[in-house]
Amino acid sequence: MTQVPAANRTLGVLLILARSAGPIPAATIARELEIPKSSLYHLLAAMQSKGFVTPISQGQRENSLWGLGVSAFEVGSAYVRHEPLESRARPILVALINQVATIAPLAAHLGILRGSDTYYLLKESTGRPITVVSEIGVRLPASLTSSGRAMLSHLSAAQIRALFPNSHAFVDRTGKGPKNLARLKEILAKERAQGYASESGSVTLEHSSVAVAVFDHLGEPVAAINIVYRDSTINRSDQQVLLAAVKDSARELTRRLGGRLPSGIKD
Repeated sequence: MTQVPAANRTLGVLLILARSAGPIPAATIARELEIPKSSLYHLLAAMQSKGFVTPISQGQRENSLWGLGVSAFEVGSAYVRHEPLESRARPILVALINQVATIAPLAAHLGILRGSDTYYLLKESTGRPITVVSEIGVRLPASLTSSGRAMLSHLSAAQIRALFPNSHAFVDRTGKGPKNLARLKEILAKERAQGYASESGSVTLEHSSVAVAVFDHLGEPVAAINIVYRDSTINRSDQQVLLAAVKDSARELTRRLGGRLPSGIKD
């Protein structure tokens, strides 16, 4: 253990930030690790370059606040989805489709974040199939998909900036959807407050979807469950039924994963 002090310190930083309720001052991290501040700043710079930590505030170095970066989030998500996520989500997705199958042709998905993309792990459809591009193994821009935004809305502002650093990070499929960071942040703030994400025509014209995030034991988003439908087959009343069903399914998967809802979200 003592032969790899740099590795021990790196892991120590990650554990301190993971166990905290929010960003931590650099001086506090240095004190808890019992290392010189100058050594910590070099370590944080190296970890930041790989996306494992991110500065939350600027100012004098000893007063700067630090939080976990996108790479740390991806590692945590990978652990959850290695087996428990898919095996526990599949029966929930099947039950969801069975519950709403009489409404219209529908497709339900389990999606995760991979960088700035939504990656689909599972798909279940009604007996009357619906043709959508969100198949198993497909990656789509997270800023356009309801599943992606359901998860993005629970990341920190610094993590969102890291994922979408400039206008080139925004993909346009149908002429709809956010095209810059300011607009994306507006949408995410609204969707976080309402507890779900929705999109209409951003991925496929004349199709819409609604999604709700799934959380781990730290209250971090590790996946999302969505339902996709053709606009012409669903009325406003149907939309409310689908939303309620997706919310129940996402909460149930959170429970089965031993997760917890972040503050501000009612169970």
